[in-house]
Amino acid sequence: MIFDTHAHYDDEAFDGDREELLLSLRDQGIEAVVNIGASIQSSKNTLELMARYPFVYGAIGVHPNETAELDENWMEWLKQAASAEKVVAIGEIGLDYYWNEPEPEVQKHWFVRQLQLAREVGLPIVVHSRDAAKDTLDIIKAEGAGELGGVIHCFSYSLEMAKEYLDMGFYLGIGGVLTFQNAKKLKEVVAYMPLERIVLETDCPYLSPVPFRGKRNSSLNLPYVVEAVSQIKGVPSEEVIRQTTLNARRMYRLAEG
Repeated sequence: MIFDTHAHYDDEAFDGDREELLLSLRDQGIEAVVNIGASIQSSKNTLELMARYPFVYGAIGVHPNETAELDENWMEWLKQAASAEKVVAIGEIGLDYYWNEPEPEVQKHWFVRQLQLAREVGLPIVVHSRDAAKDTLDIIKAEGAGELGGVIHCFSYSLEMAKEYLDMGFYLGIGGVLTFQNAKKLKEVVAYMPLERIVLETDCPYLSPVPFRGKRNSSLNLPYVVEAVSQIKGVPSEEVIRQTTLNARRMYRLAEG
């Protein structure tokens, strides 16, 4: 069964049918989902979802574009919340210069601080990096974040950058973008990297694969990503599912079911 390592089921896009959709997942071949915090509020929502659904795990953290809300009191809250059963990572954290808010120095400060938090609580990290390739890599190296383990979510950089992260032991999150016609760089990365370092993700409700591009995404669309990986790697879909689910469990330090 498929493991969705990165989803946002607390998003308002699911307000109309959240319970019905989540309860349908296991019957459709989805074994587990990690709901990812992107703000203090969505981290709180994540704690509620994982308490309600046995197959939902959680990551808590603050997305770079939301870091203006952070202070040390909230960092202490995150530290306490990280001890909850089924919290498996700190994230999503990182840098995002596409929106460029708040200013990069604020983003960098709280990225480093949340890396420190991950070290304090002994959890892997979920890294968001958009239009910030060099600064993200520089901080991860300076902080020795390879020791923490985790995933570079929605990987979108060059093969050379992929090699840097793979050499540090990170997994790369692969989702619907792989099915896009213009995803040449990502296809090169997937062709190069070992299957043992790929984890599947949706980033739902965003980034639906072809043929649903532009529509609301969900874990139910992951078979399209599986098929794309299968074709690029030249291995059966069943092997892609088996290995990526094993990878997800290892990355998030869950029992290998």
